[in-house]
Amino acid sequence: MSKEYVYTPQGVCAREIHFEVENGTLHNVKFIGGCDGNTKAISKLLEGADAAKTVEILKGNQCGMKGTSCADQLARGIEKALNE
Repeated sequence: MSKEYVYTPQGVCAREIHFEVENGTLHNVKFIGGCDGNTKAISKLLEGADAAKTVEILKGNQCGMKGTSCADQLARGIEKALNE
């Protein structure tokens, strides 16, 4: 069964990140705000991806001097969802 999550990122342009996790797999990743082309590309690339592996890949990715990025914030949201 799929569960939808809404994560409120900190320190980035995106205002919300929506995603679903079903049996450890990501679906329907959607960013509200952020760099439109980049966030759409991330969403397409992650459809059907392993959620835990996605956290490993994206966690710690930085955007400029922000110390985080939309991808890093997504990883944090997925990690939180997996730990529930």
